[in-house]
Formats: sequence, C-alpha cells, structure tokens
Amino acid sequence: MRTGRKRMLSNKISIFLATRRQARKFLAAGFTLLELMIVLTIIMILLTMAAGRYDRSVQHAREATLKQDLFVMRQAIQQYTLDKQAAPTSLDDLVQSKYLSAIPKDPITNKPDWHTDSEDVLLSPEQTTTGITDVHSASNVISSFENTAYNTW
Repeated sequence: MRTGRKRMLSNKISIFLATRRQARKFLAAGFTLLELMIVLTIIMILLTMAAGRYDRSVQHAREATLKQDLFVMRQAIQQYTLDKQAAPTSLDDLVQSKYLSAIPKDPITNKPDWHTDSEDVLLSPEQTTTGITDVHSASNVISSFENTAYNTW
C-alpha cells in the first residue's frame, strides 16, 4: 500500500510542478503593470517633446512663407511702378496686370489682408503718380524667433 500512495503522491506532485512550470511560462511571457507604466511614461515624455518641436517648426515655416510673400509682392510693386510709370493703387492692380497670379494669404492671419504703405515719393523721374510703395503683414503678433512684430517686416 505504501507504494501505491507514493505513486499517487508523486503523480500529484508532478502534476502540481508541471502546472507551476506552465504558470511560470505564462507569467514570464507578459509584462508587469510597473513595466507598462514606465514604458507609457517614456512614450508620453517623447511625444511632449515632439509636439513642441512640431509647433515651432510650423511657426518657422509660416514666418519663412511670410518673408517670401513680402519679397515677391515688393518686387512686383517695383516692377509695376517702373514698367507703367505709375505706382499701383491697390494689390488688385498687380493681379490684373499679371504681375501676381493672385494675392497670397498672409500666413500669420490666414487671410489676404495686407497692410499697404502709400507715399508721395516717386521711384523714377518718369513716374507720374504715387501709390503703393510697400506692403506688410496685418498681424500685430510678435515673432518668437526674431522678437519683432510681423507688421514691421
């Protein structure tokens, strides 16, 4: 009888040990809650840093677009004035005369609301009338990169 008991006991122990091994394998395949929380915290820190850089790069791109648009419109105003012997009275004159294909949107305000400067200065001796001499952004916001207002560019 003792042999039978030992066999039953050894069978129960082996089954118990086998289920413990399977349980360990199952537990070893997953992650603990602490490990998951650490990984999620690291991901959140990286996302926060990336979002800040993304916002700055978007703002930098808007400023670069504003500078390019101002340059192109100022060139068109000068060329119109030299060709027609008269300064344009509005930005629409540049579009109608095909010096600009369209009035661009101000990238800061996202509207085509440019502030134009008109002076009584003649750019050439042949010029007969005055009109627009310069163009600026309509935004009073200060640039975070250059610390100057956009309407002073």
